[in-house]
Amino acid sequence: MTGKKIIVAVSGSIAAYKSLLLVRLLKKSGCEVKVIMSPAACHFVAPLSFATLSENEVLVDFFKDDTWNNHVALGLWADIIIVAPASANTIAKAANGICDNMLLATYLSAKCPVVFCPAMDLDMYKHPSTVQNLNKLQSFGNQIIYAKYGELASGLIGEGRLAEPEEILNYLQQMLETSHELAGKKFLITAGPTYEAIDPVRFIGNHSSGKMGLALAETIANKGGLVELVIGPNQLDINHIGISVTNCMSAEEMYTACQQLHPMVDVCIFAAAVADYRPSEVAPQKIKKNDSEFHLTLVKNRDIAYELGIQKRPHQIHVGFALETENEEINGLKKLEKKNFDFLVLNSLNDPGAGFKLDTNKIKIIETSGKVNSFDLKSKTEVAKDIVEFLISHLIEK
Repeated sequence: MTGKKIIVAVSGSIAAYKSLLLVRLLKKSGCEVKVIMSPAACHFVAPLSFATLSENEVLVDFFKDDTWNNHVALGLWADIIIVAPASANTIAKAANGICDNMLLATYLSAKCPVVFCPAMDLDMYKHPSTVQNLNKLQSFGNQIIYAKYGELASGLIGEGRLAEPEEILNYLQQMLETSHELAGKKFLITAGPTYEAIDPVRFIGNHSSGKMGLALAETIANKGGLVELVIGPNQLDINHIGISVTNCMSAEEMYTACQQLHPMVDVCIFAAAVADYRPSEVAPQKIKKNDSEFHLTLVKNRDIAYELGIQKRPHQIHVGFALETENEEINGLKKLEKKNFDFLVLNSLNDPGAGFKLDTNKIKIIETSGKVNSFDLKSKTEVAKDIVEFLISHLIEK
């Protein structure tokens, strides 16, 4: 972040004190920081405190003595504007083009990304007008770091707390580190296992962790791609500005989500370990272990990749994953052809260090021509980079 120009816009909220730490963190990261405060914000934190930490004069009014503070020049100067805290009042004004202070005038003049960090009491945060205004700001291309759950200044507990400065800093770092190689491209990635219910407490599942799918999603998002991640039950920390998450449980839920998203994306990557079968009936109550044997009838689930492969449009790219234990390349090529993949990523449980729950993987990429590209054992992050680089070459060809 060294040398990046950041405007921290502070509106009237008790959470304004947290922005002092944010300014300090940004300065320690090598950023040049300027602070704009709304008049109301000055009642919570003195401008002198921000001026000291930012090493720049704090701007509040359009005019100071006989000098005009040029909001247009400020909007052009910044690489990012972060509105933290963003009060309900400032959010409402920004969403509706009201321009009655220096902060709002700079926002309306901005040519750079703008991030709003809401902070207010829980009822204000959940009010339909605030929800609508935040959605409106997003529709304009702004980004939102949503308020967190916790104890509020009112004494109530709920959503409304300003995100912690460290989280905001991490978010900004991700924004600045994002390249634009895949900008404008939309991706659908499936990841993780599916759980097929037997009764309210038991299920059929597998050992997939979703780590490979998440590594792919993060790699693509870091290159500017917009990712729709449809993921089964997992214990992963998913927090990237370019990744939208749809959580699901069963294969049918995953299919429904993918069916809705598929027409809107350029690339589909089927990395989930979807259960092939599910119980024909789900017991409404926990099944008691009365007998020495228990018989379960299974029926076949939809094959998500196959179903969407039929619907694949000429410009779309479909990437498959296969985990095999024998005749790996022969079985992989059959899947590639059957499911209309552009290429297939093959894993073998026979390779040490590859498979479920591990942080490493060893893959082969099979092309429609039958060509097999082999890769060494690597971390799943590095494997994801190899797959995405291979994918980019296919995007260029198409």
